[in-house]
Amino acid sequence: MYGNILLVEDDESLARAISLKLTHEHYHVYTADTVSKARKLIGEADMALVICDIDLPDGSGLELCAEIRKKSSVMFLFLTALDNESDIISGYGAGADDYITKPFSMSVLISKINAVMKRCSNGSRMVVSGDIVYLPGENRTRKNGKYLSLTANEQKLLAYFMQNPKMILSKNRLLEALWDVDGCFVDANTLAVNIRRLREKIEDDPSDPKYIKNVRGLGYIWERNCTRT
Repeated sequence: MYGNILLVEDDESLARAISLKLTHEHYHVYTADTVSKARKLIGEADMALVICDIDLPDGSGLELCAEIRKKSSVMFLFLTALDNESDIISGYGAGADDYITKPFSMSVLISKINAVMKRCSNGSRMVVSGDIVYLPGENRTRKNGKYLSLTANEQKLLAYFMQNPKMILSKNRLLEALWDVDGCFVDANTLAVNIRRLREKIEDDPSDPKYIKNVRGLGYIWERNCTRT
């Protein structure tokens, strides 16, 4: 499973527990404890799912959901203690895809999220950047119409770059994206090796990269625009 998830929750301990569980499932989790922080993160990364409380310190999750719905079809799940029928109706009315009330079973929540993300992946459009096409439903990549032979880490790295184009990604952030199946971080040297090998497979001239560029002292950036078709 791959994809960016935004968790909007002002209960720090609950947010940490959910985030750790989702990270273990190999998602990249962004967290926000206010509506304003959530808006900022949504503007910075391509989210596949938003999990949101309703009562937040600086506003309502209902308003955030309605606002997002005006410009995005991202999957949206409310996770809240408000369990009255009128609250649930309001949640769906704002545009939510699902509504879960607290307290809840963590295993049931993760199962629901996995199911939602699987539907997202199966129905995802291609991500195109230059002559490179990433197919989320297959988790495979083509260049000039031919499938690339990528390792699991190379594919994960490429997908992460293409989901976050035109953004400087720090080495630490990329290392988190390369969290392996055994739950161990790869090291900085492994990251550099993966990027070098990935360049050799996607760049016409790896010595003069057009896709993945190094930003000295800051990290790496996917230089080209990415579009979903």
